[in-house]
Amino acid sequence: MSDKSKAPQPWKIRKSDMVVDEKWYKLRRDEVELPNGHVMDDYYVSVRPNVVLVFPLTEDGHVIFVRQYKHAAGNIFIELPGGVIDDHETEPLEAAHRELLEETGYTCEHLEPLLEVIDNPTKDTNKIYYFMARNACQVAEQDLDISEHIEVLKVPLQEVESMVTSGQINVAGSIALCLLALRKLGV
Repeated sequence: MSDKSKAPQPWKIRKSDMVVDEKWYKLRRDEVELPNGHVMDDYYVSVRPNVVLVFPLTEDGHVIFVRQYKHAAGNIFIELPGGVIDDHETEPLEAAHRELLEETGYTCEHLEPLLEVIDNPTKDTNKIYYFMARNACQVAEQDLDISEHIEVLKVPLQEVESMVTSGQINVAGSIALCLLALRKLGV
């Protein structure tokens, strides 16, 4: 049996100020009181929107990936399609359908929710919603924002695990969803 006196307790927020409140980035400074009574007046939190990520599997056994430049890391990455849940979207499922179609031109009849995860609970507020799209098919051209230049890749399902383990796919969310989806599919 665990000792309740050693069980983690939530911190108390004594004061909170938004120090950066821009379209693409929000940063909050919290003054918090720890369970031991210690006060920290400079705990910074990135206030980030929730995100969706989709594992799109075509009827002929290919997984649809996107390849694009990511400025913060200064490199080009292979990832699964996804993005932020817009303010007007009430359900992650709605955002997942939209992001898949916008980034790849693919859609599917049914998106299967797989898991809801926390990206970085130490410093970020957002969740990531993982979905699987079976029988994904291309129905349109990409509909990209001005800042997006995305190459769509069709990868045979049997090559996905080796792309993850070799580091070709090296973005944490995509790695996690790939491995989860492969396990679900029994691959």
